[in-house]
Amino acid sequence: MQSPSPAPGTFSRRTVLAGAAALAGTTSTTASAVAAPVPLAEAVPAAAATPGAARSDGRTVVFRDVRLLGAPEATDLVVVDGLVSHGPAPHGAKTVDGGGRIALPSLVDAHIHPDKTTWGGSWVSRRPASGIADYVAQDVDLFHSERRPVAERAYGLMAHAVTRGTRAMRAHADVAPAYGLAGVEGLAEARRRLRHALDVQIVAFPQHGVIRTPGTAELLEEAARTGSVDMIGGIDPIGFDQALDEQLDLVFGIADRHGIGVDIHLHDRGAKGIEALRGIIDRTRALSLTGKVTVSHVFCLPGMTDSELGSLAAGLGGLDIALTTVAPSESLVLPIARLREHGVRVGLGSDGVRDSWSPFGDADMLHRAHLLGWVTDVRLDEELADCYRVAAHGGADVMGLAHADLRPGAPADFVLVRGECLPQVVVDMPGRDMVVHGGAVVARDGELVGRGGPSGG
Repeated sequence: MQSPSPAPGTFSRRTVLAGAAALAGTTSTTASAVAAPVPLAEAVPAAAATPGAARSDGRTVVFRDVRLLGAPEATDLVVVDGLVSHGPAPHGAKTVDGGGRIALPSLVDAHIHPDKTTWGGSWVSRRPASGIADYVAQDVDLFHSERRPVAERAYGLMAHAVTRGTRAMRAHADVAPAYGLAGVEGLAEARRRLRHALDVQIVAFPQHGVIRTPGTAELLEEAARTGSVDMIGGIDPIGFDQALDEQLDLVFGIADRHGIGVDIHLHDRGAKGIEALRGIIDRTRALSLTGKVTVSHVFCLPGMTDSELGSLAAGLGGLDIALTTVAPSESLVLPIARLREHGVRVGLGSDGVRDSWSPFGDADMLHRAHLLGWVTDVRLDEELADCYRVAAHGGADVMGLAHADLRPGAPADFVLVRGECLPQVVVDMPGRDMVVHGGAVVARDGELVGRGGPSGG
């Protein structure tokens, strides 16, 4: 049963998502014959050449004295050409002293809106709102009142995410006549500046609706035609756009014509959400888009019985349709373990960060893993560790990336933190002393290093 709508003026992101929006096993090798270690404060900076240089520059780096995934014994982690190596390091290889810190896989933000953020700027006082349409209007007002362009604001937030251990993100950019493609272009510029440190997929997101806002469909087509985006988005085909078939046919048609993916926001609950989800499943099958479709939030799934969920999850898993959650509350977080039993990829994301919808958010995926544990009321060590794995490997699965699991051959994307064990790290959220991407140090003590410079914010 859907929760009642709050009184006018009492809406927040959480209440909109809950009600109003519904209407709208690690291995390493020991290095041999290596050079003297470099202190942590003088660690190797990131490569600053062309995209992908950090992963293919031929360097060998040995990270000395690190505890993989919190293991009690420290070891050396050898990186060759941006990948974890299974062999010994050559004589004279560059070394970095890890000082007994825990090495953990870097994290993946599977759902974030950097184009909307006010991160790093002056405080913004938010006005009361009585529904999703009010938030959309306030998005437009904020966009026009901001002195900093999207590229600058997005870069600040995305760079901050890197310093907190994020290796990749799927970034949604609002596309509507009110903005044109400014959001897409801004995220593309931020992505270019951070290409040495962060892998980014961009979604053209029709926050104002696909059908209800004339001109949006043409902008989505343009974004896909020009190759500016990796995916086309959608939003509540029934509850907000009130045009299930029209929206889904248009969105899936663009994706099919241009060979890109789909990522649809689905806040609708109950029968509306299930009908929309079945429409997404049907079109994914009809257009042979297996493995290229994601549905975000999916508030119609939590609370379903095992048999009800099993039917839908089987359809999702059979077509490799991925899902994302931002763990907003106990009643709205996706049943991740049950979905994974059916082969459904599930990632975790930040959603909006300090935008017109909410003053909260920090783009820190370790914090988000902590919140996932909090809202699901976990207490066992393995449950806490699994929250981290969802934030690291679940998002990688959604984005089609290899797991940065510290095994030989894995991307050398990891963070070094001081701590006792992984469950304790999830609870205490220690500072990220060092962030490594493709074997190159890209952040240290909360600051971006290398090509991008200080992150600010």
